[in-house]
Amino acid sequence: MSAPGYLELELGGQREYDSGGSRTGSVPYALKLAFTPDWGVRLTGDAWLQQRDAAGENSSGIGDTGVVLKRRFAVDDASAFGLEAGVKFPTAHSSPGSGKSDASLLGICSADIGAYHTDLNLGFTRVGAVGPGVAHGQVLWAAALSRSFLQRWGAVGEVSGTQQSGAKSTSQVLLAATYNIAKTLTFDAGFAHSLRSGVSDHSLFAGLTVLGPRLF
Repeated sequence: MSAPGYLELELGGQREYDSGGSRTGSVPYALKLAFTPDWGVRLTGDAWLQQRDAAGENSSGIGDTGVVLKRRFAVDDASAFGLEAGVKFPTAHSSPGSGKSDASLLGICSADIGAYHTDLNLGFTRVGAVGPGVAHGQVLWAAALSRSFLQRWGAVGEVSGTQQSGAKSTSQVLLAATYNIAKTLTFDAGFAHSLRSGVSDHSLFAGLTVLGPRLF
């Protein structure tokens, strides 16, 4: 959870490479505001999204927009549970968007284990835009482990995936590094790669997290 009362901005760039030949470039963002140590809200989306399909056809524009409400339940100084309820709105005006709304609920378990921090996530999303024979319900899971070192540096490793009736299950591994440039500015970069046999989907990303002004 962000510092209560402070506006926090995450902004970056991402490039995705699909084994089917399509390419996606995006400028994702997230605006975070914590009202208390236990309540907060997050606004997410793509400030710009460009897609090229396997046939070489291009489309671009702003992406869809999501709003997430987060509730934290502290267990002790080293562990906590959390719930996130979110809705994604079809704000894109061209083909990069899905054209339908999604609704999601995510459960989070976080704990410090020695010098390491771990997060376990399990969620459900009702996907608005699906293909023929594909269910609207999608299960999401993720497990992440992170650690800080050398005062300013950090490393993150994560495995995650989805399951959806009528569609192929997905799984991927993500590795990233972070560097605290200042108390209010952090840089991160990394990559993700599919774990499915015979699939070479992967992505590269980099971004900044900026602690903005105090609003209250």
